[in-house]
Amino acid sequence: MSVIPAARAPGVRSPRIGARPASAPVGLAVVGAGYWGPNVIRNARALAATDLRWVCDADPDRARAAVGAQSDVAITCDLDDVLADPAVEAVAVITPPATHEELALRCIEAGRSVLVEKPLACSVAAGERMVAAAGRCGVVLHCDHTFCYTPAVQKIRELVAAGELGDVLYYDSVRVNLGLVQSHVDVLWDLAPHDISILDFVLGGGREPVTVAAQGADPLGVGQACIGYLCLGFADGLIAHCHVNWLSPTKIRTTIVGGSERMVVWNDLLPTQRVSVFESGVDLTERDLSPGEQARRKVSYRVGAMTAPALREREALSAVLEDFAAAVRTGRTPATDGRAGLRVLRVLEAASASLAEHGAPVDLRTLAVA
Repeated sequence: MSVIPAARAPGVRSPRIGARPASAPVGLAVVGAGYWGPNVIRNARALAATDLRWVCDADPDRARAAVGAQSDVAITCDLDDVLADPAVEAVAVITPPATHEELALRCIEAGRSVLVEKPLACSVAAGERMVAAAGRCGVVLHCDHTFCYTPAVQKIRELVAAGELGDVLYYDSVRVNLGLVQSHVDVLWDLAPHDISILDFVLGGGREPVTVAAQGADPLGVGQACIGYLCLGFADGLIAHCHVNWLSPTKIRTTIVGGSERMVVWNDLLPTQRVSVFESGVDLTERDLSPGEQARRKVSYRVGAMTAPALREREALSAVLEDFAAAVRTGRTPATDGRAGLRVLRVLEAASASLAEHGAPVDLRTLAVA
């Protein structure tokens, strides 16, 4: 899906957005009514925090189908129509990644806050320009890292932050399915943003990978990797591994977060028990063989109880839009802001560089950071 940019004079901006009460819903427009757009539209229409006013898409019929025949939401294929409406305070850009920078910058420069579908952009440089523009214009830039808003991931983040797992030792995820083979991105850029953003969110601020290594395979001959393996190394010894695959006969969505005290398994395909917390683990103890002799390490295993915390099920995308609307209203930083999207882009770009070098690790500390 691509939105047809209308011609406009340089420097022309939309009318100034007036201040609205904190309790008023945020006037929202959605750009893109393709694969993910209808989900955003549906949730935006259902929420009290958002007032969906426009849907913009190159195909007006598709946009009308997404909002419904009886809807009073305005339809256009021209983004300038959206930006000319002073009631529109925020725009959700739900289009292919190659269009994110251009569309987001147009909205930001017009004084609108922007929610962007993952990944934030097609390159770190593009993401940096978007983050800088949002800061300069004083608007919110939010990246739709949807899985970070699931009750399961929220619970895992809570457990990590509270120290319930002890020291986090490893992160292992599998995200495989049969399709959809993409034509514009490889499997790492398509699926791995989910797992990279989850890892970033669960660990919290100040703990970022320092090395990235990636391997991929293209057994179909489509010109890009359909199977990918991504390994992230951290300065404190934490290791993270992500397996993504478009060619699996079965769908698997499993993540393990291993800690020194407890371990968590998240199975997103098991709705009755998405999160399981295990007391099981491995301990290393030291004992002196005799006076003067070197200490020897001994491995011991703990086999303990498993608990499944109760989770309040809700659609994650609804929470994404609520967080975005609250950030627009209050000016606070959203949970997955532009800089979170930029951190994911840095890993993806390093993964591409590693693939080009047949899996050689890339040191993120050598890359410039905005």
